Amino acid sequence: MTEQRFHSEYIALADILYRVAFYMLESEAEAEDVVQELYLKLWEGRGQLDEVRQPKAYSIRMLKNLCLDRIRRAQHLTFPERLPETEFGRAQDDQIDGRHRLDKVLEAVKSLPERQRQVLLMRTVQGLSYEEISAATGMNYLTLRVLLSQARKRLKSIQ
Repeated sequence: MTEQRFHSEYIALADILYRVAFYMLESEAEAEDVVQELYLKLWEGRGQLDEVRQPKAYSIRMLKNLCLDRIRRAQHLTFPERLPETEFGRAQDDQIDGRHRLDKVLEAVKSLPERQRQVLLMRTVQGLSYEEISAATGMNYLTLRVLLSQARKRLKSIQ
């Protein structure tokens, strides 16, 4: 595929591809990055692009896959089944009570909806700022605040 043909068939789709990416990732920066990543992959594989009959459909499918990969990577947070046994420096009864409370909190966190749990863990456990969470998840600032508030409210109601 020639550079001129690449520009006319693929680069011309930039606005459409950006809108699809923004819709999926809800972040301007992430959408721009994923479209650039798509163009890099397309250019590197330009030898096979002559065989593509529908460049728009092909590009959108690749873009969706790249967006889904980013979303999966952002959601790939693990949380241990049980908290490690630690010494609290108190009497044996206090240690057992403390472990019981921690296990109860862990179960409550596990019961949260996925997006609420993800935002709560990123904010409280990992100590990330809203901007960092937004960059990692593609969610906008207000969505993050609402999800975090809902998660905290739900945890308080469980206790």
